Amino acid sequence: MLRGYLKVRDTCAVCHEELHHHRADDGPAYLTILIVGHLMAPVILWAFATFRPDPLVLASIFSVGCVGLSLYLLPRLKGLMVALQWAKKMHGFGAKG
Repeated sequence: MLRGYLKVRDTCAVCHEELHHHRADDGPAYLTILIVGHLMAPVILWAFATFRPDPLVLASIFSVGCVGLSLYLLPRLKGLMVALQWAKKMHGFGAKG
């Protein structure tokens, strides 16, 4: 479905469904922030309460973790948004002619 990191193909390579109708916009980014925040916040609090690391060390380690998790989730959530729009026949998906 994706031809680059976040670029959606105009048509599906397998079924030739047109995908240029999608309007994912900021949805995948918002979902990524929501998920990463909810996953990392308890871990950060647990790590701080358990190990009491220097704040700079804690920020450095968890910044890398947050960026890595965000980079992993973002294209998958964009695919999810396009698939949801296709399934619900939104924004021109399913239109004949």
